[in-house]
Amino acid sequence: QVQLVESGGGLVQTGASLKLSCAASGRTFSKYSMAWFRQAPGKEREFVAAVTLTSEITYYTDSVRGRFTISRDNAQNTVSLQMNSLKPEDTGDYYCAAKYGTWRPGSTWNDMDYWGKGTLVTVSS
Repeated sequence: QVQLVESGGGLVQTGASLKLSCAASGRTFSKYSMAWFRQAPGKEREFVAAVTLTSEITYYTDSVRGRFTISRDNAQNTVSLQMNSLKPEDTGDYYCAAKYGTWRPGSTWNDMDYWGKGTLVTVSS
């Protein structure tokens, strides 16, 4: 099993930056593709970013590409999401998720094998 714990959320103003971190337990972290999802109030959970097993490829939803950067450290069992130029529409609960094996573009929340409990990001206008 893999347990995921997110941290780093908070309240910031438009244009600010935040870095989210996700700490994973277990000895098989490098066998999981990692992703971040988010859920805004009243909306469905949506894909934000993903990184493949050895960081060779990253994926982003269009609305965050160029502003967010996902990265992972397999030695530390961590995955991070650097968020720059934050906008009010980035507000929501952010969830770290793990999927065993290769990341498939188009994967949704339901395709994940493990996920954390989330960390709240609020961007004020």
